Amino acid sequence: MADPRLRQTLEARSFLCAPGVYDLISALIADRMGFPALYVTGYGAVASSLGLPDAGLATYSQMIDRIGRITEMTKTPVIADADTGYGGLLNVRHTVRGYEKAGVTAIQLEDQEFPKKCGHTPNRRVIPLDDMVRKIRVASDSRSSSDFLIIARTDARTGLGLDEAIRRGEAYGAAGADIIFIESPESEAEMAEISRRIDKPLLANMVNGGRTPMLKAPRLAELGYALAIFPVVGFLAAAQALTTVYQDVLDTGGCTGAAPLFDFEAFNELIGFRDVWEFERRYGEPDQA
Repeated sequence: MADPRLRQTLEARSFLCAPGVYDLISALIADRMGFPALYVTGYGAVASSLGLPDAGLATYSQMIDRIGRITEMTKTPVIADADTGYGGLLNVRHTVRGYEKAGVTAIQLEDQEFPKKCGHTPNRRVIPLDDMVRKIRVASDSRSSSDFLIIARTDARTGLGLDEAIRRGEAYGAAGADIIFIESPESEAEMAEISRRIDKPLLANMVNGGRTPMLKAPRLAELGYALAIFPVVGFLAAAQALTTVYQDVLDTGGCTGAAPLFDFEAFNELIGFRDVWEFERRYGEPDQA
């Protein structure tokens, strides 16, 4: 079931920061840190599970398996990427019901043509506005709880301009979306204009190296945004750390401390070995003489 805390936080107008998680290690670490929400990034989930780019290659079944395991193992409300809904209107209904049943609290749906592309890469094309409006209506009608939130994303800014992106955001809000996500605005002025014209909670996508200015929570709140996701920061940090430590092993034949390492005992606790050891203590076979 969807977690009501996310809706309550938005209604209280408390700004939300959600880090990008992409596998169980990243999710378990972030879950312990007190964030109000976690964001399951499609880019990171596809890269880490399939070794492929975020280009519409992952199926609904692959994504729901990954996302469902994350929601099962964490206690923080989960926002999850669902790309274009994995097909037409019937697919959107199936996706919304599946994500909600899996324990997701907010689903992100976008208006790109299939196959979709990462929002900060070139050559993205969007479907007609009316087609996406129908998708949002289906999504809104298909949920069983108002605590399950619909995030409507438009990728129109890059190819069709800011006015078209805002027009779409307004239409998606009117169709039942709870949160509007205008992807890749290119300046603070554009972000302020989006906030001025759209009367719905707004999501800011903070992508390191992307098209949108990297801003901190206080400034995003000043601009009128309600929440920010940081989808790539986790896997970019992990990739850099792995590159550094693997290069150290290659160069020195050992591990000389070129990169800081997570404490091994703390990692054992993170992934649940303490429970295993307690189980073995209580139920293990006695030592043989």
